[in-house]
Amino acid sequence: MKINFRSILTLDESFLWEMLYLALYVPPGQPLFPREILQEPDIACYVQGWGRPGDWGLITCDGETSVGAIWLRQWSSEEKGYGYVSPVIPELSIALLPEYRNKGLGTCMLKKVISMAQGRYPGLSLSVVETSPARRLYERLGFQKVGQILDSLIMLLDWKKKES
Repeated sequence: MKINFRSILTLDESFLWEMLYLALYVPPGQPLFPREILQEPDIACYVQGWGRPGDWGLITCDGETSVGAIWLRQWSSEEKGYGYVSPVIPELSIALLPEYRNKGLGTCMLKKVISMAQGRYPGLSLSVVETSPARRLYERLGFQKVGQILDSLIMLLDWKKKES
């Protein structure tokens, strides 16, 4: 593997849609979601109209092939993602192609974006299903539970709390 990162471009929007689908946690033994779920407004809002102010992220590549994405989107108090905390704290989304999972790439992607986001934002938020294995990764990197909606945790990485 020859892993590198590049900024998300507007021409990456179709790949972001694929990554959004792969970011949806499906518990072991459960059927995959139908692709139409991406048309649900609460899901579509993570990618729809990509490139607006506050949108930012990286594509993870193996050579020239896109294999993952990690992106941030800022919300207003009227328009919110599942992990909304504040209009000044962007919500993070991340996904990798299945064959690139469990190789440390997700950790590498998160650490890179966290280091790039520090100083730009007061923190980062995300939403994760309580039983998802990704929850442990987020906790290891300093995200803490700040809320819960049904079976999804709202987690926050607050730079001030992390430093103390």
